[in-house]
Amino acid sequence: MALSAAGHDDAEWEPPSEAELKVIQARRERQDKISKLMSEYLLKGYRMLGECCDECGTILLQDKQKKLYCVTCQELNSDVDKDNPALNAQAALSQVRERQLATNTDEMASRPEHCEGAALGLRSSAPDPALPVSTAAPNAPLARNTLAAAEETILQKIGWASQHLQETTSVERSIQLCSLIRSCTDALKGIRELPQ
Repeated sequence: MALSAAGHDDAEWEPPSEAELKVIQARRERQDKISKLMSEYLLKGYRMLGECCDECGTILLQDKQKKLYCVTCQELNSDVDKDNPALNAQAALSQVRERQLATNTDEMASRPEHCEGAALGLRSSAPDPALPVSTAAPNAPLARNTLAAAEETILQKIGWASQHLQETTSVERSIQLCSLIRSCTDALKGIRELPQ
């Protein structure tokens, strides 16, 4: 019975993603740096205490003047923060994008088109200001209709994303939906700034 339970757990196990492997590798490198720095300080005459730093949990060192020293807080934190998805938005976004590409679920397949760049595409369909007014005039009602239709579609996408944002409990999905809403609002702003 224990074997079947263990076998069941193995079937659900998935290997870590590339981003997770990078985080694991970064932690390992960080621990190696901490160990190396601690050994250097011990050789300089520092003492290792039986106490840990309140901030990071690293074992504290003490110099000959009885001053406490934390290798991690004093020397390493700024280097590690840039790669930590929990502390750096860019690292978190990279991890989310990787997961999004790795998982092709039905939910992702039904996601609406991304609105980014919609305003740019509509600007190119607007009449060229270098053309004479008589050439651009017949296209003006068509351009207005196209812009109105695009605006309505973008508003529907914002509504769809807002509804799903309220329903989701996934941080990853929330980030995607917020990004979609932001891109759509940028596109709306671009449409409304176009001369009509």
